[in-house]
Amino acid sequence: MTSEYWPLTGLRIRIGELELRLPDADDLHALAVLAEDGVHDVQVQPFSVPWTDAEPAVRALGTMQYHWSCWGSWSPAQWNLNLVAALGDTVVGTQGIGARDFAILREVGTGSWLGRQYQRRGIGTLMRAAVLALAFDGLGAEFATSGAFLHNAASLAVSRKLGYRDDGLERHLIRGAPVELRRLRLDRASWEAHRVAEVAIDGLHACLPSFGIG
Repeated sequence: MTSEYWPLTGLRIRIGELELRLPDADDLHALAVLAEDGVHDVQVQPFSVPWTDAEPAVRALGTMQYHWSCWGSWSPAQWNLNLVAALGDTVVGTQGIGARDFAILREVGTGSWLGRQYQRRGIGTLMRAAVLALAFDGLGAEFATSGAFLHNAASLAVSRKLGYRDDGLERHLIRGAPVELRRLRLDRASWEAHRVAEVAIDGLHACLPSFGIG
């Protein structure tokens, strides 16, 4: 059900067989189950906020609470759109895109994760490509940023495939040790040159004021 007060529920992004959408209660429960089952090798921590180090049930609840908090704090000046990625009726992961002062800066950042059983199948590339199409084609972005620790080869490979370029290094404290994160930046020209598939976006027009434009 869509609402004139919360039109984001009607937004759909499709790329191949994959659909990205704002989660309903069932989607969010399915995503929490994936989080509870684990999303990466426990020997490494790929996230700068180590939310996956929590106990499984806490991790699942935290996943739901994070989505709720992003909805509750949404404003056109600062927003975080966290979508579930679904193959048919199966939720396989989540893809986020966010910005502050987007109407002026025209820059977004992205982040994502997949359930372990759905990794290494090219889904992560499609998820990122879908929200980049939303950013560049739908919202008129000029830049997109991302980042990954140097040991996160899969995430870095997705960024390279989609045309991102190096944008410096950051040092983070993870599990009591310093870890280097590679910052990455994508401009419109590189995005155009590295499209991987056609993307269909439905329900965007009604959402534009929520993103601070239109």
